[in-house]
Amino acid sequence: MATKVLMPQLGESVTEGTISKWLVKVGDFVNKYDSLAEVNTDKVNAEVPSTVSGRIKEILVAEGETVAVGTLILYIDEAGVAVEAEAAPAPSASPTLAATPAPAPATPAPAAAKPAVVSGQDAAKARFSPAVLKLAQEHGIDLSQVVGSGAEGRITRKDVQAIIDAGGQTNQAPQAVPAANQEPVVPAAAPAPVQAEAPKAAPAATVDVMVAAGDQVIPVTPIRKTIASRMVQSKHEAPHAWTMVEVDVTNLVNYRAQVKDEFKRKEGVNLTFLPFFIKAVVEALKEFPMINSTWAGDKIIVRKNINISLAVATEDALFVPVIKDADQKSLLGISKSVDDLAARTRAGKLTMDDMSGGTFTVNNTGSFGSVLSAPIINAPQAAILSIESIVKRPVVINDMIAVRSMVNLCLSLDHRVLDGLICGRFLQSVKQKLEQIGPETKLY
Repeated sequence: MATKVLMPQLGESVTEGTISKWLVKVGDFVNKYDSLAEVNTDKVNAEVPSTVSGRIKEILVAEGETVAVGTLILYIDEAGVAVEAEAAPAPSASPTLAATPAPAPATPAPAAAKPAVVSGQDAAKARFSPAVLKLAQEHGIDLSQVVGSGAEGRITRKDVQAIIDAGGQTNQAPQAVPAANQEPVVPAAAPAPVQAEAPKAAPAATVDVMVAAGDQVIPVTPIRKTIASRMVQSKHEAPHAWTMVEVDVTNLVNYRAQVKDEFKRKEGVNLTFLPFFIKAVVEALKEFPMINSTWAGDKIIVRKNINISLAVATEDALFVPVIKDADQKSLLGISKSVDDLAARTRAGKLTMDDMSGGTFTVNNTGSFGSVLSAPIINAPQAAILSIESIVKRPVVINDMIAVRSMVNLCLSLDHRVLDGLICGRFLQSVKQKLEQIGPETKLY
């Protein structure tokens, strides 16, 4: 029996992943835990390991194709088991299994007036993934009439989705293209005529935009598409509200200046401002656990663990690795966690565990000079805090003007879960803890 390999869950709330590169081909022998493919999501770039030892029998998802979590992507025949693949002709070098000779063409059925993608490849080489078949079945798409954009003319999920977004297949009947070695979309001798769905509004990505001479056109990467989709989803589903407090961190600035050099010499990591803010946030979350919660449709889940998601930007994406059990860490422990996660994010070495389990997000927008922002909530969390740039400003203290180091703390909240009262109290608690930092503050 062949072992099924499914698209794994690559982080909390991740629903799909993109095969960016296959690391094996049909016929290769792999050991348990060997890497099979590189997968991109909005949260992490990761490698999918083999769960068994055996020989690659069939690859079902092409490079560049995005499929849902749990989708069958690969078959592996376990070592020592007789497999049909050994008696079959040698596989091609392409990750997609070469097609067997095509059966006699079925009677042409009505097809789309405008194919989703035009390709010069023979559609007979296409093999349909479960995600493509499922989407086609749900929307009545005749796959024998679709020209694929994937490797060797393979029909991808995006090809089918493009036809759906355009209103479905029409009743015009161009010449049918027979498809080989594929499962039928519907159990019938010949495809039945397809009734077009009601036209749907085209997504923004399909809107024609004039490109003038000299304009640079940058293709949208799979990870950027996923980030965009999740940000839109968060804004549409979570009613965002926003509030802000300003904090006098003059004492924090002076204290850090006194201890940072010794801290770096002794511990080997820089003592930045961020761990002080995270520590204050964690202590405030203990006082107001409702902030550390998740919307779950018919219930609200208040999280026991305090796991701080940390927004880390790279040149082309934004990742949110997680400091687990941040409430159990000292300033030293938080500093080392921040340094480690930031370094591994930029090196592309985050693991699935690094990206999962976050309960509240801290966003250090002040690192690039921002003084005011309204961050988008990292769903399904209930809130996100942006720490802005520390700047010297004149402030009034005891009816006198003084120059102080000030910072804005900006909180976006999901109004289904939280209200202004509790969020205001939470921010005041963070403010108080930051303003009390001084020589008595413990680093260890």
